[in-house]
Amino acid sequence: MSYNWGTELWDQFDNLEKHTSWGIDFLERYTKFVKERADIELSYAKQIRSLSKKYHPKRSREDESRYTWCLAFAATLRQLSELAMQREELAENLNTQIVSELSRYTQELKTERKTHFQDGRRAQQHIESSWKQLESSKRRFERDCKEAERAQHVSDRIDLDTKTDGEKRCSLKARQTAQQKQQAADESKKEYVTSLNQFNQDQHQHYHTLVPVIYQRIQDMEERRIERIGEAMRSSAEAERKVLPVVSRCLDAMMDAAESIQPRMDTRQVVEVYKSGFDPPGDVEFEDYSATMRRSISESSYLDNRTEGRRHSRKLWPFIRKNKLLTLLSSPRQPPPPPPTSPSPGGVANSPQSPPPTSREPITQRLNDLMTSGSRTRKQCLRSLKRGLSLKLGSGPADCSHLPPEQRRKKLQTRINNINQEIQREREQRDALLKMREVYERSPQMGDAGSLEPRLDEVKQSLQRLEDELRRNQVWLAEADSRLSDHGSRRQSGGCGLNSQATTPGSSSLKQLDNRSPASRESPDGSYTEDHSAELHFKSRSSEFDDDFDDEEPLPSIGTCKSLYPFQGQNEGTLSMVEGELLSVVEEDKGDGWTRVRRNLEEEGYVPTSYIKVFLDSSAKGFVQSSRLV
Repeated sequence: MSYNWGTELWDQFDNLEKHTSWGIDFLERYTKFVKERADIELSYAKQIRSLSKKYHPKRSREDESRYTWCLAFAATLRQLSELAMQREELAENLNTQIVSELSRYTQELKTERKTHFQDGRRAQQHIESSWKQLESSKRRFERDCKEAERAQHVSDRIDLDTKTDGEKRCSLKARQTAQQKQQAADESKKEYVTSLNQFNQDQHQHYHTLVPVIYQRIQDMEERRIERIGEAMRSSAEAERKVLPVVSRCLDAMMDAAESIQPRMDTRQVVEVYKSGFDPPGDVEFEDYSATMRRSISESSYLDNRTEGRRHSRKLWPFIRKNKLLTLLSSPRQPPPPPPTSPSPGGVANSPQSPPPTSREPITQRLNDLMTSGSRTRKQCLRSLKRGLSLKLGSGPADCSHLPPEQRRKKLQTRINNINQEIQREREQRDALLKMREVYERSPQMGDAGSLEPRLDEVKQSLQRLEDELRRNQVWLAEADSRLSDHGSRRQSGGCGLNSQATTPGSSSLKQLDNRSPASRESPDGSYTEDHSAELHFKSRSSEFDDDFDDEEPLPSIGTCKSLYPFQGQNEGTLSMVEGELLSVVEEDKGDGWTRVRRNLEEEGYVPTSYIKVFLDSSAKGFVQSSRLV
């Protein structure tokens, strides 16, 4: 059976016009559907990315990089970001490959459809015009035939009634009229036959030539439209299939992250983090009250002494956050000392040639900067405020002896690793400067080799300072390791003699406990009773204030400076220096005559600006200028 529109639907012009119009409407609806789906994919990707960013760690906290379940969750969030990226790529492909192409094709289809139906209407108008001409000739032929027949009847009647000469003349005239009507009828007949033949010819051409061709073009156009819809659907599925391998890899990575969680390792890590290294308390001795001998130490006296020590410890640390901070902020500020008129390299403090002792209050300056600065520098002012408090109140001894043995060992080991990294960077910088100096010496036109000497001297002094600091920390680490090994040996010996100690009243275990060194002293309940416990109490009280600064990095160095005169920093917040010493500049003079400098990772403070010569880096100059503009 033939399914050609030209032969099967030759009389359905209006229905074909409605059908093709509905097909174009469907194409536009499908295009809108794909566009809305792309918008949904894009919105979904945006929400997924926002969710991942919301729950991703804002800063690289040490706790979250230590445990496997934290690492697995962070890996899952990263894979979610990758999934969001794939959804964005899918939305882009749908918009570029389908929506834009279908929109362009729809306009072309409308133009083509309009052309085809205009041709069909012209052909239909032509056949209708031919039919009207045929009808007109037919009616004229019919009218002429009737008039000729009527004229012939009149002429015949007159001939029958002819008697006189006048009647004969009328009969002749009627005969001539009948003949004229007959001739007109014959001409109308010929014209009718011609119109009929022409109409039949036009009709045959219309229904067998023009209409099939036009309808075939419309049918081809409709088939292309349907095929384009199928291609768009395939392209949509192919675009989504294209991202499936990446999505599958993301899901596999999430599964691997979940499988990488190791509870046993995490619990061991908790031991590594919080292990103090102290020995558990020994057995409590039997105290014979019936004996007349005076006992050396009793449990009650020990606990009373311990309570009194704690009470005295609390009195030594009257840290109330509000009152302490107000006390610090209310300290008077003094201007920096003027530079000496005749500096001497060997001058001592308070001598006529050395600057007088100065007073520096960084907390007040930092709060003033906080109130007067813009949002861009407010964060730096908060950092300075924290560091000013640490300089004012102290942050513990440099050898970390205030920490438990195990934590002290880990702290020193971390510090040694950081110093080694800094030494490696300084050595690489020194080697680069030496190579640059060799190049300048071989090719003077490229630069002045002498201009690199100050930087080389600075790097050498920095290396010397770091190496000295490394040796000091290594000595402290060896001391901590030896104490840990002593603890372990005592623990083993205590375990072997447990029964003998338990059954021997009057032993001197409490005396031994009391006579231990401060670094290895512990109480019967396992608490740490070293002299620096007050500092731990201060840290616990001030931990809430430091919560916002736990993850802040040290302020970057914006240049270097060279001391012109010796300076004894005897007041809080100041830093002592010798003549000719190279220091790192952390913060420029704010207009009060003080400059913030750093010697190493632990030593930082303020020195008089008139006592130093500052060399700012080129990149730091732009940063300082921009920060001043805020």
